[in-house]
Amino acid sequence: MLIPRPDELTRGEGEFLVAPDTPIMSDPPLRRAAEWLRSALAPSLGALPPTSGNGPAVRFRHAPDLAEEAYRLTVTPEAVVAEASSHPGAFYAAQSLVQLLPPSVHRSAPTPGPLRLPALAVTDRPRFGWRGTLIDVARHFLPKREVLRYLDLLALHKINVLHLHLTDDQGWRIEIKRYPLLTRTGGWRAGSTVGSSRHGRHEDRPHGGFYTQEDIREIVAYAAERAITVVPEIDLPGHTQAAIAAYPELGNTGGPVDVRTAWGPGEHVLNPEESTLAFFRNVFDEVLDLFDSRYVCIGGDECVTAEWRESARVQELMRERGLPDEDALQAWFVRHFDDYLTERGRRLLGWDEILNGGLAEGATVMSWRGTGGALAAARAGHDVIACPLTDVYFDYRQSDGPDEPIPVGCVIDLADAYAFEPVPEGLSPEEARHVLGGQAQLWTEPVDGPRALDYLAFPRLVAFAEAVWTSGPRDYAEFEPRLLAHLERLDALGVEYRPMAGPHPWQQRPDARGWPRSRAEMLADVLGGPEQHL
Repeated sequence: MLIPRPDELTRGEGEFLVAPDTPIMSDPPLRRAAEWLRSALAPSLGALPPTSGNGPAVRFRHAPDLAEEAYRLTVTPEAVVAEASSHPGAFYAAQSLVQLLPPSVHRSAPTPGPLRLPALAVTDRPRFGWRGTLIDVARHFLPKREVLRYLDLLALHKINVLHLHLTDDQGWRIEIKRYPLLTRTGGWRAGSTVGSSRHGRHEDRPHGGFYTQEDIREIVAYAAERAITVVPEIDLPGHTQAAIAAYPELGNTGGPVDVRTAWGPGEHVLNPEESTLAFFRNVFDEVLDLFDSRYVCIGGDECVTAEWRESARVQELMRERGLPDEDALQAWFVRHFDDYLTERGRRLLGWDEILNGGLAEGATVMSWRGTGGALAAARAGHDVIACPLTDVYFDYRQSDGPDEPIPVGCVIDLADAYAFEPVPEGLSPEEARHVLGGQAQLWTEPVDGPRALDYLAFPRLVAFAEAVWTSGPRDYAEFEPRLLAHLERLDALGVEYRPMAGPHPWQQRPDARGWPRSRAEMLADVLGGPEQHL
């Protein structure tokens, strides 16, 4: 019935009828969730429900005893009562109410007759506080309207973090007023690799786009109304070729550099001059003014160190700073921005390469290269987000079938996504408390538009959402019938998901070759260094 499956659900007798004149009322602390529900039901009802009146009603009641994201929901033929202590819990109660209604409630047209809610009682709260999804808007830009649509889809599944990957070698996607060339030059590239870079196929169609600061403020505010935090990622010291293309003085050669058109990490990385650190402190000053997230991601991953080894100036600076090798230089970058973010009341977030050379004191680790990073960080007392590439990289292929579009990476099918376990084996209960939750990744090298993103995300993201929300044992056989019913909701929303039986003909890409790998090959590849693995 509900996705994610709640902690407790008891069915009752009868049903509650929601008509256009049914009041939706709330105690003041929960008014935002009530207003969201009124707006969500208005198209189906043909009118905006009132906020007061006599007779049967939907009421949001403040319950300070509940945790922030917990809720209680009671539906009887006489009334609907949603209880929560704050906006997130009330919003999740509202999402559950919408899921209990017919799928037609997700369409922008009136539904004949009253809407019917089955009588039941639900008590629910999430297992993890971090239930995230990364969308890589750097490789292929996602227009603002599509970001807002995705926020609605994440909210439907009670996912509470959108990690926006805003910068990389292949593009810079956020306006920085102090440095306009970051978007004017770094915000577009001359062409793109088609399929896996291994095959060398290229198209000379320019690609670009960026979000203005007003766009970002809108996205952050829209997300907050849906109990979602937007976490920005500004990569350094690697994955910075687009920035260096805009401002060559940030690099190590001083010469002109183009925004990278091939996939994979570029060889052009930041130099360690104080002027470069000041440049990125100025960038982050503007970023922090736009995002209210406690966490800010600096990347820190896949830094190709060849330029550092070959640069006499970089080697001189390393000696002056007492840095024995390039790993220590990378760690020096991370510690600098850890101090910067800590001074401003934020927490540094980085991929698990930030463990190399010693982890900065306030850093939180995104463990993507298997579970080793999670184990090391948690045992050292650092917080961890679990996002292993062989489990939750949803740009990877969904089957061994020849019809999968651009089949890169290992197979991660629906059952694999549902079986995802954020807490790796081998941690003590105390260490396991450092695992804040999990995050699914939607890298977009093989994704040239929203339709392809829908195909890769859904329904795997539905399974992932339950994996990070629901406590207790999970049974895929029990989940699948609920998923099949849930697909009717996605149909009503216009989501172009992958059918259970395989892709539609128009979802295939026979023109773009991939690079299928096994799980073992993927892990060996990424653990071996920042090599091309797409």
